[in-house]
Parts: sequence; C-alpha cells; structure tokens
Amino acid sequence: AAVGGPDLEVPAEARVVDLAGRTLMPGLIDCHAHVNAHSANLPGLADESPAYVALLAANEMRAMLHRGFTTVRDPGGADFGLHEAVAQGIVDGPRLYFGGKALSQTGGHGDGRPRGRSVRDDHQCCPDMSTVCDGVDEVRRAAREQLRTGAHHVKIMLSGGVASPTDRIDSTQFSLEEIRAIVEEAEAANRYVAGHAYTARAINRGLEAGVRSIEHGNLLDESSVELFLERDAFLVPTLVTYDRMAAEGAEHGLPEASLAKNPLVLDAGLKALDLAHRAGVNLCYGSDLLGGMRRHQLREFTIRGAVQPAADVIRSATVTAARLLGEDGRLGRIVPGALADMLVLDGDPLEDLAVLTDPEERLKMVVQGGAVKLDRL
Repeated sequence: AAVGGPDLEVPAEARVVDLAGRTLMPGLIDCHAHVNAHSANLPGLADESPAYVALLAANEMRAMLHRGFTTVRDPGGADFGLHEAVAQGIVDGPRLYFGGKALSQTGGHGDGRPRGRSVRDDHQCCPDMSTVCDGVDEVRRAAREQLRTGAHHVKIMLSGGVASPTDRIDSTQFSLEEIRAIVEEAEAANRYVAGHAYTARAINRGLEAGVRSIEHGNLLDESSVELFLERDAFLVPTLVTYDRMAAEGAEHGLPEASLAKNPLVLDAGLKALDLAHRAGVNLCYGSDLLGGMRRHQLREFTIRGAVQPAADVIRSATVTAARLLGEDGRLGRIVPGALADMLVLDGDPLEDLAVLTDPEERLKMVVQGGAVKLDRL
C-alpha cells in the first residue's frame, strides 16, 4: 500500500517488524521450474498416477516458497489444477504461471518414446510434460487446447534436448510454418510462446517466427544476440541443471542416453550467458532442475555471479522476470500497488550472492501477497 517516508501512517492493528541490519527485497521469480518433475526420468512420468504426481508437486511448491520463490513459471507439466490449488490457498506455493503441456513434434524433445514403441497416449490427465503434434492443423489445435485451459503461455520444442531419448541436441524441430502457426494462436489469445532451444540455428528460427522467450540457449552466437535485441525477446538460461545432472543426474533417474548428451551443453552455457549479458539481452532466472536435484534451485545465483554483477543476477529473478510474465509493477518490485511479495534476509546479496543460497540460515521471512508464509524472525 505504501513505502517509507516520515508521513507514513501505520494502521493501529498492523504488526510492526524492525528489520534493523537486515535486507528487505522482492520475492524471487523462477521462470523455468518443473513442479511435476519429481524424477529426472521424464518419460516415466506419463505412466504415473496424476494424484501421486500432484501431491508430490504440492510438497515441492511449498519447498520452493520456503526458498524465497514467491512466483514460478512452469513451461511444461503444471496445469490449471495446480494453479487453482495455489491461488485458492489449498496448498502453499509460489504464484504459478503455467504452460500446460509443451508442444513437441514426433521424435522431438517432448516425445519420450523409445525407438521401439509406436503408441503414445496424449490424454490430458496423463501427467506427462508434453504433447506430440505434427503439421500446421495439429499444432494449431494443440496450442488452442493448452490455451483453452487458461495457460499463460505456450511452450514449444525448437530443438533437441538432453532429457529426450531419440533426438540430437543440434536438430531443429517444427517447420517454420508450424512455429508461426503456434505463435499466431498464442498472440490471438494475448499470450506468448516460449521455445526450448540450444543451437543458434534453432534459436534464430524461433525468434524470427515470433517466439517471445528462449529457454536455455546454451549454444547461441552473435547472430542470436542481434535477434534478441531486435525483437526485445527474453533469454532464460538454466545453467544449474546441467551442473547438477553431471554431478548427480544418474542417482535421480536420468537415463544413460541423457547423461551422454549433457556435456554438449554444460560447458557452453556460461559463455552464452556472458555474451548475452554483455550485449544487454533481457535475461531471466531459470533453474529447470529435476527430481531431487530441485533442492539446488538457488545455486543458479552463484553460477551466474561468475560472469554477471550481483545486481544484474538479482534483476533476472525480479524485475526482468516480471516483465516476461507481463506483471511489471505488480511483481518483482517493492512499490505501492505491487502484490507485496517480499523477503527478509540476514546479509546483503548485492555484496555476496551466496546469501541467497542458504535459506535455512539466511532467509528470515517470506511474505507473499501481503501474507506471511515463513517467519524465522
């Protein structure tokens, strides 16, 4: 309602908290988190009970909130049910911006079938993270189906990925006509398209067709940077997931084929971040961690801190992330009229980003929408 100043009138019934010596900052926003992905074996999720997956997601969302993430964007897996559960206060968790099921071509990053299987069940209630569609008519219908459920964006697979069994990292996916059709459907609904892509070729195809945010982008180049700036598009690096998959992916269910692909993008990610940062690309915070590795969600701060000033890394998880979500002025800031998502920390993350990575010791209060969700003061 108000911020500071000698004329501030505090309501008589309000709780007054003296934060002397501590840091007050906006709640964090993770623009690439999969709340349903309780295992790194993503194809296996399709065979599990939706109720089981949802209950585990509720536990994970509560853990995310207690790490300081008051908002997350889930670009594949979360649906309107989880969104409503948080919005109605049935479970505690970050404010959830969901994309429903990501769109993948046959044999693309969202097609989890092994080579010997022909049948795939794309029923809405299967807790899979993707749906498979081919051709302009099919992709239009698939985009409309996700938008029909209230999705805040449409996620598409523009290139191969680590966690998929049959595609190459350097492949491009969907034809330009298919990508443009998906973008057209999203824009018709006043939504946008987020695109999974690694190589410059895949990134540039997406940006030229109107994709608003590129997820990962580890193998971008100068031509990609020019397009980001020209289109005022957003890049959402997710460096921590490759770091953790290399260290502990196998124990959390990452298949051998995915482990073999991970080094192709692991080392390139920091170089891509540095190139994009120096050019002034809109950068948003993302983690993309799977299974038990999600406990490292805050580690992305210190990884990025190797090439970015602390203030810029923090902006990626606050003001810039809010702009991608279309919530500038409501999220990511402490200003009158915003949604009062705030954190209290022991220490100053502008001086040391590691302050953000130790929530059990450093995170003293989480306020979401004006309500106290965690209080260690």
